[in-house]
Amino acid sequence: MNIFVSRLSHAVTELHLELLFGHFGNVERVTVVRDKATGMSRQFGFVEMEDDRAAREAISKLNGAPLEGERLMVKPAQNDRPN
Repeated sequence: MNIFVSRLSHAVTELHLELLFGHFGNVERVTVVRDKATGMSRQFGFVEMEDDRAAREAISKLNGAPLEGERLMVKPAQNDRPN
């Protein structure tokens, strides 16, 4: 399942998200979307998890959770969103 994660602090990296979501199951891929010109985080990203059940649990538990001074918004990604 592909998961959309937003309201990320500029300090959050792919490793932060991999470790955080890894508590719920196997993480296949993590992408923090960055501005092409500056390289800075656009404050959203995607986490792809192998197991849908684990992904749903992660969404349920992490939506609204604090991370690096921000409260995460976590939901299933729309199918037409790029990774």
